[in-house]
Amino acid sequence: MKLQQLRYLVEVGRCGLNVSEAAELLCTSQPGVSKQIKLLEDELKVVVFERSGKRLSAVTEPGKRVLEIADRILRDVDNIKRVGEEFAGGDSGSLVIATTHTQARYALPSVVIRFIERHPKVRLSMHQGSPTQIAEWTIKGEADIAIATEALDQYPQLVMLPVTSGALRDRSDGHPILGQKL
Repeated sequence: MKLQQLRYLVEVGRCGLNVSEAAELLCTSQPGVSKQIKLLEDELKVVVFERSGKRLSAVTEPGKRVLEIADRILRDVDNIKRVGEEFAGGDSGSLVIATTHTQARYALPSVVIRFIERHPKVRLSMHQGSPTQIAEWTIKGEADIAIATEALDQYPQLVMLPVTSGALRDRSDGHPILGQKL
């Protein structure tokens, strides 16, 4: 099993079983993607995709589990790479925050300004969406953290850290800290 095979598998799933589209996004050939998926299925002894002729028509039940695990593995590989980049880069890197409009508009501007002042080499970006969207972006690894007032209990993949209204307070050096209730 190779990471490249897992990438092909996951991308085909993301592209709605369109192997040609996945191959284009992966900058490779459609026959190469098909071959690697078949090799992986043979190795696993599991049919991931149902086929109608040469076309993929559905994801099998075991295939759903394989895709879920493969996606998680690829996210973990990306996280491992980020750890290396963070330690090699010292105080530089990137942070992607997914949040609701209310938080982005009213709660976060002053915090973001202070963060940028304290960490000028960190590239900070913010994506606004509904609570469901920000949870999904975070799960998919498209955001590093989600900030919302709504509870996201229906997402067991996320760790929620509730923050009380008095959690933001000044330290002796004048910078705010965020206390969290665990």
